[in-house]
Amino acid sequence: MRPVRKAILPVAGLGTRFLPATKATPKEMLPIIDKPLVQYAVEEAIDIGVTEIIFITSHSKRSIEKHFKKNEQLESSLKEKGKNSSIDLIHPKKFEDIKFSYINQSEQKGLGHAISLAEDLINEEDDAVAILLPDDLFISSSKSCLQNLSDLYEETNSSVIAINKVAKEELSSYGVIDAVMTSERVYELNGIVEKPNPEEAPSDLAVCGRYILTKSIFKSLNNIKRGAGGEYQLTDAIKELIDTERVTGSLYEGKKFDCGSKKGFVEATIAMALSNPDIKEDVLGFIDSIKNWD
Repeated sequence: MRPVRKAILPVAGLGTRFLPATKATPKEMLPIIDKPLVQYAVEEAIDIGVTEIIFITSHSKRSIEKHFKKNEQLESSLKEKGKNSSIDLIHPKKFEDIKFSYINQSEQKGLGHAISLAEDLINEEDDAVAILLPDDLFISSSKSCLQNLSDLYEETNSSVIAINKVAKEELSSYGVIDAVMTSERVYELNGIVEKPNPEEAPSDLAVCGRYILTKSIFKSLNNIKRGAGGEYQLTDAIKELIDTERVTGSLYEGKKFDCGSKKGFVEATIAMALSNPDIKEDVLGFIDSIKNWD
């Protein structure tokens, strides 16, 4: 199969868990230190060779589009002031040859529906597409989560999804796989269940927000009916895909943060701060100073 060149990022959600902050600012644009959350996912995709980023967005998310456009006036001002290093911060060189596409999701009908909207942008030379959920932020000292999937995709010539171990009481919040381990950190999927009762979950392995799926997924998405929560679920389409072709799971063992929750967002911010040598010691000092706060 040919390398993955397109990535879909669904960003149309309302971000209600972060109100009032997200009333005017998209959740995906909230900063983790000095970079908006969505940019981490975009850079992760570009780093595996993706050349087109497809945002499934909504009318209230225009700031995402503005963020990834060049700002000639700002760049000119920075250049005049001799702040050339700042120019690469606002428009990194790795963005130069990337195409950013935007598709409006006018009605929230679920993740499966959002992904299906990108079908017309996937053409004959695309054997597979990457899907990244920006809410999930991954930190690893070695390969990125998506790079692990890309390597496994090239090795197996199959759809691959990222999975991680989840506590039993949290399984009802995730898609959970039924699978057999075939090698270290690699699983062959037999099935997948969206948000199961923890007592009935087939495993403790949950899907996390990174996928590389063959374009057959769009046929499956067109076949599914509304599922959990009355929405069109991507997991239901993957379940159908499993019936017709191989789907592989890759166990991610780095740090994963659910930035769609306040707890996960704060944890990710602290983790990123501690990975930044410019502020690490100051942050550690602050954390130590508040241990005895009431």
